[in-house]
Amino acid sequence: MAVKPQLDAAGSPRKGLVILFVGAVLALGFPAFAQDPASEQVRLLEAQSAFDAGHWEQAAKLAQGPADQSPDFDYLAGLALARLEKWEEAKLALDAGFRKKPGDSRFLVELAGVAYKQKDFRTAKKHLHGALQLNPRDSYSSEFLATIYFLEGNLEAALKYWNPEDRPRLKSAAFKPSLKLKESLRNRAVAFNAPQVLTADALLTTQARVDNLGIFSSRRMELSPADSGNYDATLHLAEKNGWGDSKVEGVVSLLSGLPYATVYPEFYNLGRGAVNLTSIARWDSEKRRIFLALSFPLYGDPSLRLRLYADGRNENWNLSQTFLGAATPLTEVNMRRGAAGAEVHSIVNGRWSWSAGAEVANRNFRNLGAFNSPAQLAFFTDSTSLAAWLGAKRTLFRAPERRFTLDSSAEGKAGRAFANGLGPFATLRGSLLAHWLPRAKGDDFETQIKIRAGATAGKTTLDELFELGIERDNDLWLRGHAGTLGGRKGAAPLGRRFFLVNWETDKNIYQNGFFTVKLGPFVDSGAVADSSGLFGSERWLWDAGAQCKVRVLGNLTVVLSYGRDLHDGKGVFYGTVLH
Repeated sequence: MAVKPQLDAAGSPRKGLVILFVGAVLALGFPAFAQDPASEQVRLLEAQSAFDAGHWEQAAKLAQGPADQSPDFDYLAGLALARLEKWEEAKLALDAGFRKKPGDSRFLVELAGVAYKQKDFRTAKKHLHGALQLNPRDSYSSEFLATIYFLEGNLEAALKYWNPEDRPRLKSAAFKPSLKLKESLRNRAVAFNAPQVLTADALLTTQARVDNLGIFSSRRMELSPADSGNYDATLHLAEKNGWGDSKVEGVVSLLSGLPYATVYPEFYNLGRGAVNLTSIARWDSEKRRIFLALSFPLYGDPSLRLRLYADGRNENWNLSQTFLGAATPLTEVNMRRGAAGAEVHSIVNGRWSWSAGAEVANRNFRNLGAFNSPAQLAFFTDSTSLAAWLGAKRTLFRAPERRFTLDSSAEGKAGRAFANGLGPFATLRGSLLAHWLPRAKGDDFETQIKIRAGATAGKTTLDELFELGIERDNDLWLRGHAGTLGGRKGAAPLGRRFFLVNWETDKNIYQNGFFTVKLGPFVDSGAVADSSGLFGSERWLWDAGAQCKVRVLGNLTVVLSYGRDLHDGKGVFYGTVLH
């Protein structure tokens, strides 16, 4: 907040006498004389002198005058009234001056200062953004705005306005609490160091590398003012070792799937090298599954990670509502599938990453009925396939001031199935994810909109089809359509082309040190089709409902949802655990 306006006035050896004389005349109230330009200049000079001397009351009284007076008077009056903590009067004076001179950013800066003193950070930010639009090179406004975002805990937004001024410069960087992770991995994960200036790009890259290690359930970056205008940087990371942060957390995570006959054995940071072993064991009689994955940094680089996995399934499918080609309904199709693969994930920087992988899979089908054509039989042909894929994720837009991001992803996959009637195939998928936190702090009313689409060319088997429905092994959720019928898969619409939109908002209901409860509505919409005409949705699908998310120990999230199909009115209640 500026403390001294810059006003020009002509000097004179008799200035003091003139000021005293004019002051006396004004005190006696001669309006005709007061409107004289020369006298107005003297009144302004006198008000300025009173302000410089710290006589706020006198400066405010001298600067107040007729409505059509020069905006310089309104500016000086606003400054003086602000010094007297007469906030509403100061705002009126500054607003009046800005209306007369809307191209002068000084008024917006001082209005921001008044709002800041009243703890109205939202209004202060609005005025400062307006001031920067009028004067983009105003370092004071940039510094002021960065400080407000810093106080709100929005470090990325603060850096956006600090960095052009070559700030904030780091005095030190440390981890808290101390980590068991190897020092070489820890140091390479951090893209900044003291005494460098902490940039927004370095912050985002560090966050992406830390996430890529896969051993931290939460992260937070804190800056603390140090001497000489520098800052101390502290990374607060909740590190998972062995079963997790603690034995209690490990047991909770392991047994979280018991309601649906599943356990999740997981071990993290083995050998202090960010080597993670995750697995799923499900003994549901309709959907047995064993999954095992081992991941670790390549060449000791936190930005480069290799994942090796194996997946075995023994599943029963009921396709009576989704497959149109069988002479008799397929209600007891059994599919056994085994797959093994490898995937590399690389963090280029905080805004984009890429991945590449390959998989070999074998599947066989039992309990099939009679088929009328080879096209029908192709979906249930025993085969071995080999496929490879390449994908990328990139942030398209970031507005840290509004806490809004727009991310995109794309993946291309090509492969071949080795069986009569099948052959080469290719799949292309893409997505857009808009994420918005409307509050200046925290994650209350967190809102997400995800748009996804995909298509497959060539002949594929049942397990390669897209599915729009809520089911544990499927990520294309249409939350008013159950993915199972009587515990068997195949109830949700299937096909080789799909389009899906998911919208949801979460309101914080309760929070303590053990768990956080969120509740909010959702709307899902989409369609799935297949060129064979044997699968697909008959129409565009619309679901709406509400969901509750319970985050336990900051590590896993229990999701309870109720969705309703807006066409036929059927409802689906569903519960699962997200790791």
